[in-house]
Amino acid sequence: MMSEADTREADLSGPDAAVVSALVRTYLVKTEQEKQEEGVAPGPRGSLPENYVREVGDPAVAYAGCRVIIADIDGQPAGVVIVGDGAGTHEIKRLWTEPRARGRGVGRALLAAAIDSSDGPLSLTVWHWRAPAIRLYESLGFVRVASWDARPGLVCMVRNPEPSI
Repeated sequence: MMSEADTREADLSGPDAAVVSALVRTYLVKTEQEKQEEGVAPGPRGSLPENYVREVGDPAVAYAGCRVIIADIDGQPAGVVIVGDGAGTHEIKRLWTEPRARGRGVGRALLAAAIDSSDGPLSLTVWHWRAPAIRLYESLGFVRVASWDARPGLVCMVRNPEPSI
């Protein structure tokens, strides 16, 4: 039976810090592995760059000023989205669904929570080989735009809010 994902704002001053750290670490290790397979990142397999080690080590500091939303299924953490705020815009910095929870609406629920909590344009970058993620973004109104990131292989996307009537 498929359970619906529940989303909630993370409390990085409490036990959610360890949950976010674990989810983001899994995401970053997988991303670094994929980047190595695609030839866009050197380095030893399974290792994380120092800035990512610091991010995982202290998510409260790394995500100060960000909205961190956790998705749970049956009371168990299943994913996370981190939304940073800029001048008139918001950026999805991290989005991760645990592989065991894929196909259960976790990514969609996290993105809906990010969209609902953003009052302006919402942007993100995604590696071109993550076609399922790109399809999900497009299904929620994100469109591809000219790249603002010099790293090869990144797709830049923006979702503008619906106009008020």
